[in-house]
Amino acid sequence: MAKEIFDRVCALAGLVLLLPVFLVVCVLVWMQDWRSPFYVSDRSGRAGSFRMIKIRSMVIGADRGASSTSGDDARITPIGRFIRRWKIDELSQLVNVLKGDMSLVGPRPEVMSEVGTYTEVEKGLLAIKPGITDFSSIVFADEGEILRGAANPELAYRQLIRPWKSRLGLFYGAHRDMRLDLQLILLTLVRIVAPDRAMAGVSRLLARRGAPEDLVRVARRTAPLTPHAAPGRTEPFEG
Repeated sequence: MAKEIFDRVCALAGLVLLLPVFLVVCVLVWMQDWRSPFYVSDRSGRAGSFRMIKIRSMVIGADRGASSTSGDDARITPIGRFIRRWKIDELSQLVNVLKGDMSLVGPRPEVMSEVGTYTEVEKGLLAIKPGITDFSSIVFADEGEILRGAANPELAYRQLIRPWKSRLGLFYGAHRDMRLDLQLILLTLVRIVAPDRAMAGVSRLLARRGAPEDLVRVARRTAPLTPHAAPGRTEPFEG
């Protein structure tokens, strides 16, 4: 209950304080093609799917293509590249937090087609309210760059990012408390201006809470990512 009150109070305060930013960005997105500045899609939630709101960073109809987006994806608009770089497109999810669909901190909600490929272990993520940020949001904030140049971005996502993202989400679910939430919110802000410092902070948090060494090591992001099996699988996904 305390977490829900904290989430909603912070979401309301954030929406009020960031209203000028929202208005400017929404006008810029609208002016590029005279279409809605918002993108709404079904995402996985604790009680089933819900409609997640984002400020639109891609062309109209982009959701009919691949769900994973590389940094060189032609569907991203010019203004979209800017708002993705500074994570402005995610701020509209404060509305989802205010509605109770999401929390400030929790595993990132997946598109429903990706949830359909979850293992039984990964389905444990669906018991946790999804959030705007978490361990993986900091560690893989550069997801588009990781997938840049991939012939199949969706497969690359499932091989390189999802195994660790799922493990980090499950680890958060087993260790979540208000102190951890506050630490992750702070590190999310640090990630925007000092990525290496933020990832080092995540690595230390994981180590202090007893995370496996390979999870701590990946959080540092000092070595190239290689294909791994998602939790509950013995082999990486194949195309």
